[in-house]
Amino acid sequence: MFRLSRLACCLLPAAMLAATAAHAAEPFVFGMSISQTGGLAPGARAVLLGMQIWVEDTNAEGGLLGRQVKLVTYDDQSNPALVPGIVAKLLDVDKVDFLLGGQGTNLIAPLMPAAIQRNLTVIGMFGLDVNSEFHYPNYFSIIPTGGAHPKEALAEPFFEVAATMNPKPQTIALVGADAEFSRNAVDGARTVAKRAGLKIVYDNTYPPSTQDYTPIVRAIQATSPDLVFVGSYPTDTVGIIRAVNEVGLNAKMFGGAMVGSQLGSLKAQMGPMLNGLVNYDFWLPVGAYATPEAKAFIAKYQARVGNSGADTLGYYQPPYAYADLQVIGQAIRETGGTDQAKLAEYLRSHTFHTLVGDIKFGPNGEWTEPRVLEVQFHDVKGHDLDQFRSMDTQTVLYPPALKTGTVRYPFSELRQ
Repeated sequence: MFRLSRLACCLLPAAMLAATAAHAAEPFVFGMSISQTGGLAPGARAVLLGMQIWVEDTNAEGGLLGRQVKLVTYDDQSNPALVPGIVAKLLDVDKVDFLLGGQGTNLIAPLMPAAIQRNLTVIGMFGLDVNSEFHYPNYFSIIPTGGAHPKEALAEPFFEVAATMNPKPQTIALVGADAEFSRNAVDGARTVAKRAGLKIVYDNTYPPSTQDYTPIVRAIQATSPDLVFVGSYPTDTVGIIRAVNEVGLNAKMFGGAMVGSQLGSLKAQMGPMLNGLVNYDFWLPVGAYATPEAKAFIAKYQARVGNSGADTLGYYQPPYAYADLQVIGQAIRETGGTDQAKLAEYLRSHTFHTLVGDIKFGPNGEWTEPRVLEVQFHDVKGHDLDQFRSMDTQTVLYPPALKTGTVRYPFSELRQ
């Protein structure tokens, strides 16, 4: 009996070591709901490719906590209603090591209730002030609309540019889809417009399912606004720009928070219709953004994109997708695992050195300072994508430190 007990005692540590080794051999799995089809697909596929490049780079350097990294994703079809079911599958069936917070305001918001119920740490990408509805202490955002008021941070550069006009604009029209992102963007614009003393002559929403935007543009035109601020997602961005070019718009400045004009595929599709548009952007090969590290990443991304259906240029979302996983990877390494409370505390208290610059989170989980670009299109000819690779057809109007020119106006003359 003594010999058997002694043997068992010897075998027990060996079994434990074997189990530990087996666990170490298993991949570290990130899970994510992402729009691989539907209206958000070109941008979401670009995000996915950016993340896959981080996974490959990380695995080439030995992985995460000694384990190779694996990315498991399911297609939410750009449909927010599908997100809760995908989240449940990732957590309960796939049992992923860490749930990624999703991409895009409209797709992050439906993830939040499940994350809050399970006390998860959430890092969402390109979610515009998603946490303003939830006030969840363990939410963090990868988007340059930082500060205490992210909705306003997205809109403020548009108004800063407008304020340089002579004479200064007096009236504004606000319009956006009746969906999470657009409502937040227009809410921010409304606040800034009132603060600037502008008279709001049109303020309306349209259903996300809208197909014909001509009546909307005509209704805006009837109010004769100096400025037109739009909050839209890619499908409606294209529809509104087409309608503006068909029926005309006698405004000094048009644009604002129109998702889509940042994507290479939509730039090439819309071509000269973009001329005069003043819109936000988050990454372009200018100034402090164009670091050797960032340019090397863009080159790698463009070499890989091929026929994947992802955005061809990769300027807008992919650098932030890579940075998103840089932040998460650093937090997991430094805390030694995926304890959600420890991760949240680390995220709150540290600065992260990433592809898009240093990131520091404020009390609301947003970046401590906003870094939104405002850009105007001009001299776009035809539909050749190469004209958008440099800055020959785009002028950075804001911030002052990156400014490459002044705003051209009125918009009604620039589109001719």
